Amino acid sequence: MLPIDSSIIRLIQFAIHEDLGTGDITSDLSIPREGTAAARFLIKQDGVICGLPILAIVFRSFSDDVNLELKVEEGAHLRSGTIIATVEGPAHALLAGERTALNFIQRMSGVATKTHEYVNEIAGTSARILDTRKTIPGWRLLDKYATTVGGAHNHRMGLYDMVMIKDNHITACGGIREAVERIVPDLRDRPNIKVEVEARSIDDVHEILQCKGVHRVMFDNFTPALVAEGVRLVDRRLETEASGGINFENIRSYAETGVDFISVGAITHSATALDISMKLFVPKQG
Repeated sequence: MLPIDSSIIRLIQFAIHEDLGTGDITSDLSIPREGTAAARFLIKQDGVICGLPILAIVFRSFSDDVNLELKVEEGAHLRSGTIIATVEGPAHALLAGERTALNFIQRMSGVATKTHEYVNEIAGTSARILDTRKTIPGWRLLDKYATTVGGAHNHRMGLYDMVMIKDNHITACGGIREAVERIVPDLRDRPNIKVEVEARSIDDVHEILQCKGVHRVMFDNFTPALVAEGVRLVDRRLETEASGGINFENIRSYAETGVDFISVGAITHSATALDISMKLFVPKQG
């Protein structure tokens, strides 16, 4: 379920203000204030629909008299031409909210669709797709929610909920062992915080396995053959993750190594918005 919290409400309000400014000059000059309208949301290409709860929040920001009827379920795999929802109410509210509503569900559906494509590509293996922090600033919760709708799993939400010792930390601390030994003792009172360490070579994997308190090793920019070697070396003593240089063309070869997780930045940073439109129509009478 989409976690509607204050940060998402603020994001929607910001988007509305960004678009509306001092008012919808076109509608103000052409449509009577008391006018009503009805509209359909139509998906124009195959994909996974995501972000439907946003629609009601956007339109009811303009008027409580807006009636929204969803025609599909969140996460549904839809064919081009499917009606997603209908909305009726004050014409000014519908037209003022149109672009903001579309921007949200097009972006979120695009992320969910791209994620689903990656998940399908590794079907039949034991690997799981992880998202990354390569999200639109301010959109972290929405982007990561959309990846789960597409079938992926969330990696850490930010810098605060998981320790990830990467190359720069290792360099700053003077080595892998030094970095782990500085961090792990201070986590005794925070058992829910997991520790992941980045390996840049098989030698690094050997060193990580000698450290206490590590939960996962990340094979960074390893070839599939090296990932397979790393997986055999770890032998289920730690969780394993492949990251870096992974794309749709090679992800299957990584998944077949037996690695537990594959992190893919492309599912968020390179997702293309799904084509969705809102068109007014004349509702049937009676």
